[in-house]
Amino acid sequence: MTIQLAELDRCFHGIVPGMIATCDREGVPNISYISQLHLIDEKHVALSCQFFNKTRQNLDENPLATVVVYDPLTFDAFRLRLRFLRAETSGPLFDAMAARIIAIASHSGMTGIFKLRSADVCEVLSLEPCRGFLEPPPAGQRVVVEHPEGPLTELRGLQMVSERVNRACDLETLLSSALAALDEVFGFSHGMILVPDDTGQRLITLASHGYGDDGIGAEVKLGEGLIGVVAQTRRLLRISAVESALHYGRAIRAEVQASGGTLTAEIPLSGLPDAQSQMAIPLIMQDRFIGVLALECKDTLTFEQWHEAFLQVLANQIAGGIDRMSDDDDEPEEPEPTAPAPETAARSHSFLYYRNDDCVFVDGEYLIRNVPGKILWKILRAYETEGRTEFSNRELRLDPSLGLPAFKDNLESRLILLRKRLEQKCPDIKLVPTKRGRFALSVSSKLALAERETA
Repeated sequence: MTIQLAELDRCFHGIVPGMIATCDREGVPNISYISQLHLIDEKHVALSCQFFNKTRQNLDENPLATVVVYDPLTFDAFRLRLRFLRAETSGPLFDAMAARIIAIASHSGMTGIFKLRSADVCEVLSLEPCRGFLEPPPAGQRVVVEHPEGPLTELRGLQMVSERVNRACDLETLLSSALAALDEVFGFSHGMILVPDDTGQRLITLASHGYGDDGIGAEVKLGEGLIGVVAQTRRLLRISAVESALHYGRAIRAEVQASGGTLTAEIPLSGLPDAQSQMAIPLIMQDRFIGVLALECKDTLTFEQWHEAFLQVLANQIAGGIDRMSDDDDEPEEPEPTAPAPETAARSHSFLYYRNDDCVFVDGEYLIRNVPGKILWKILRAYETEGRTEFSNRELRLDPSLGLPAFKDNLESRLILLRKRLEQKCPDIKLVPTKRGRFALSVSSKLALAERETA
């Protein structure tokens, strides 16, 4: 039976490291582990070259090599006979392989040191199973997921998730429904959606599933870790055997430290501390970066190759939904002052606003900053001085002090974040949506507002 490279997708995840054998011009052999083996098509693979090592030197002298890869579930081994063709140092293939290494390097504090030098493209001359291993893996299996409504194929699952997204009447429902449906239909139990902050240098978690309340508001710097690299490069990334990849990066880090090199601090993984599989997909609308959909799991083989296309389709729908719901409902009436809600004398909260960085503290604890901080302060001051409790997105856009553009801004995302942060830190203060583009302020305690120039 002829084996196709596409059938060996699990072998290219790096869960069980493959090995490569090369010879120099004199025929002296060298065997080493492979850091990354990338499947290009049915006739080509690419080796990651991160150091000027013996393997690369041998390939320059003698282009023939043998690679053995392992299926992490069946432990079957497959032998690939290769011919080295060229080394690519730029272009889509190089960028795709480099992004994965950059993500791992940032976690282990090796950014700028542990990096891809070239993607070494090889022609696959032959592919055969190694005899003497376990039973061959099943071929031609369809992905079928158990569900109360019956078996779900990939297409049926996509239809169900897509329907949930399209039925959402507001942005918060859209985001939470998408993550919940991915869990229900495909078992992706931990996920988050992040959007850029006002500086464009950080991503803020706007919706999360599987992490409890602590997920909302978590931040990731641009270029740091899997999520930060996806945001920076706008490229989908899928990493299996995360701990193995980190072990490799840490081993190189130890060597650099031993030689007196200067390194940055290691960055902890965001989300699950013991995640073994991660996938992050950029949310793009036309040429605009909207955010990142990130999923992770403790199982090393959760995400397969077909998930990339599936989740990219869903990510496009989420990006389109965020963009669509950035438009405010065209309502001509302006909000009118209303009587403040009754206060509960037994409770009181002190809010402190720092004008220099638009940062808000409640009862001495950090709450929120930047544009959401300015929005909150505007609302609280209007409540204190005018007794107002009704507000609209349009008036926020038209307020020059907030610095919002007139159209197509992620204002709704900022309001969701503000609402979630208030639920976590000060549940006596609520922002209650009343209709599209309008919301009410609900206050059930006494408030004391103060401003300062700097912390």
